[in-house]
Amino acid sequence: MISYLRTSFITGLLVWLPLLVTIFVIKFLVDLLSKSLLLLPHQFQPDVLIGFHVPGIGVIITLLVIVLTGVIAANFIGRRLVELGDALMSRIPVVRTIYTGVKQVTDTLFAPNGQSFRKVLLVEYPCRGVWSIAFQTGEPGKEIDKHLGGEAMVSYFVPTTPNPTSGFLMMAPKSQVIEVDMSVDQALKFVISLGVVQPVAVPASTINKKSQ
Repeated sequence: MISYLRTSFITGLLVWLPLLVTIFVIKFLVDLLSKSLLLLPHQFQPDVLIGFHVPGIGVIITLLVIVLTGVIAANFIGRRLVELGDALMSRIPVVRTIYTGVKQVTDTLFAPNGQSFRKVLLVEYPCRGVWSIAFQTGEPGKEIDKHLGGEAMVSYFVPTTPNPTSGFLMMAPKSQVIEVDMSVDQALKFVISLGVVQPVAVPASTINKKSQ
């Protein structure tokens, strides 16, 4: 009887837990986007203009503003305005440090031809013979290469489990990492699920050959 109840509890938990987590994440995102309306003066907020609260209107307006900004920034005049804005922000003390750093990261991550977080790697971490999933973030450059023997290096991010938003930035010679034929989504599911959700199988012979 106890075994049956335990099995039923686990089965029910497996049904409800993903649903509740999904609802929680969606609610968090909706609330976050809706708070963007607080930037508007009180008299121009949708609730005041319409006279009643419309659920989700903050999300819709925020998404429309983001899309409209992208459309404007894609033409010649928009690009000039963005450049002027960047120049202005780069002249403000303290603000320029934060703004420039965030802009460089976002430009790198979302560049159409960039390689950041588009390649999944297998790396030996935390010790030899023990392998971890990593995401390539780029190449350190010649200045670092020359101090590390001149061999081409690769920089990568090793996420922690089950929270992949934290982790470690590391560098290693390209010859010491294995590029895996696996999507970023598959790798993230593998990390978040503590290895329960299996990614595309990696041939053991490849790993054994690399570790020799």
